[in-house]
Amino acid sequence: MFILLSLSTFFSSCGEDDPFMGSQASYDYAIHNGQTVPTAPYQGGHPTDFTAMLMLTELENGMTEITVSLDNTISGATYHIHAHDGADPNTTPNGTPYNESPNSELFAQMATGNGGTVSITQTTSMSYDEIINDYSGFFVIHDPLQSISTTDISTYLVVGAFARPQNNSTFASASFSYDFNGGQLVEAFAYLGLHPSTLSAWIQVDELADDRSRITVRLDNTLDGEMYHTHAHDMADPSTTPNGTPYIESPNADVYATHIMGNGGLAFDSQISSMSYDEITQNYDGFFVVHDPLQAITTVDPTTYIILGVFAR
Repeated sequence: MFILLSLSTFFSSCGEDDPFMGSQASYDYAIHNGQTVPTAPYQGGHPTDFTAMLMLTELENGMTEITVSLDNTISGATYHIHAHDGADPNTTPNGTPYNESPNSELFAQMATGNGGTVSITQTTSMSYDEIINDYSGFFVIHDPLQSISTTDISTYLVVGAFARPQNNSTFASASFSYDFNGGQLVEAFAYLGLHPSTLSAWIQVDELADDRSRITVRLDNTLDGEMYHTHAHDMADPSTTPNGTPYIESPNADVYATHIMGNGGLAFDSQISSMSYDEITQNYDGFFVVHDPLQAITTVDPTTYIILGVFAR
C-alpha cells in the first residue's frame, strides 16, 4: 500500500511539473501588390523585396504573445505596424473596410529598420483561440517613406487579414539600369550641359494583381533641391513627327510621367500604370527620358536629356 501511494504521488508530481506547451502559428505577408485590395496596390519607393511574418504564441495565463518580424528593412526607417478591426464600409467616416484607429490592445507597435531583419513583440489579453478563430481584422504595415495615412491603402506596404493564411502569389518583377547619357543610344544625342555625369537611374516594373503594373524610378547622385522630370516617350517614325524626333514628343503618362525631387543622393518615385507587366516589359516600344533640371525642359532636343534609353529593356 505504501509503495502504491508513493508511485501515485510520484507520477502526480511529475505531471504538475510538466512545462506548459502552448500552441503557436505563423503567417507570412508580402508587399501589397493588390492581393487584398486590387484597386489599391502599394504605391511608393520602398524596395519591394520587403516581407513580414506574424507569429502567435499561446501563453499559460490565457494571453497571447504576438511577434512581428520584418525582413529587408531600410536602415533607420520607422515602420508603424497595426491591427485594425474589420468594419462595414458604410459605417466608417471614409468608407474603409476597417476602423481607422488601430486596435492597440491587440497590436500597435513601431519598429526601426536596420537594413535587414527586425522583430518586435506585444502581449495581448486576447486568447490564442479568439485571435485565430474569431477576430476579424487587418494587419497593416505603413510605408516609412510616406506620411502615415489610415485611409489611403496605397500607402500600406503590407495589408492582409490579421493572423490568417495569405494569398502570397508570386508576382513578376524586373529592374533595368541606365547610365548617364553619353551618347550610348544615339551618338548625336549625347548630353550637353553642366549636370554631373555621376547620375544613374533604374526602372523597376512590378506585376500587380489586377493586371496593372507599378513603375518605380530611382535616380542616384541627384542634385539636392533640383526637380527631375522623368518620362516615357513612345517610339515613332521620325518622318511622321513635327520635329523629326524618333519618338512622340508628348510623354506617355499612362506608362510613366512624373517628377522626382533631388536630395543629393538616391531619390525615387512610383506610378501605377494601366498596362500589364508583360505589356510593359515585352511589347511597349518607348524611350526612358530624364530631363536636365539645370536647363529649360524641351522634348525636341535630346542633348538636354541626362538619361536616355529604351524603356524597361
